[in-house]
Amino acid sequence: MTPDQSPVLQSGIQPRASVWRRLDAMSRRGLPAVFTALSILLLSAPFDLPGQAELLPGVVLSSVFFWSVFRPASMSSPVVFLLGLLVDLLGFGPPGVMLLILLIVHGVGLSGRYGFARMHILLLWAVFGAVALAATVLQWGLVSALALRAMPGVPFVFQWTLALGVFPMLCALFTVMARTMANPDRA
Repeated sequence: MTPDQSPVLQSGIQPRASVWRRLDAMSRRGLPAVFTALSILLLSAPFDLPGQAELLPGVVLSSVFFWSVFRPASMSSPVVFLLGLLVDLLGFGPPGVMLLILLIVHGVGLSGRYGFARMHILLLWAVFGAVALAATVLQWGLVSALALRAMPGVPFVFQWTLALGVFPMLCALFTVMARTMANPDRA
């Protein structure tokens, strides 16, 4: 090293990145996407539960919105695209509608994440209600346009109501998941 070069400073002792450490980091980062994909699979299964088909968009919208706001590295745009593709493949709606809606909700969550993350949970719930309402109206409009007739609005209102009702419960679950992802000793 010559006198005109600055010494290389290290931030401290770092543990070696072993295979297990990398697997642990990947599993923590992928947990929101895996949870959402499993929710899609379970809610798409033929269990004949009342409101099961209407609950699927609410759970997926809640998950995408929450993780896009609080942990966007775990819910990236390619992951949201794949989740939307999975919903469209397993659902009975027109192809591409839920995929587009999920990408829009993801974009809204990302663009406002700095403000949304500081909000009180009740205010965040109201913001999610507005986002879910806009997504539901867009879904109704796209489905009606693709069917070339106006679809009845009652199922879409029921779907929005379920999304609004399931958000606080999922928000509490996701908050616990986020804390254990950040600090596994608290699990």
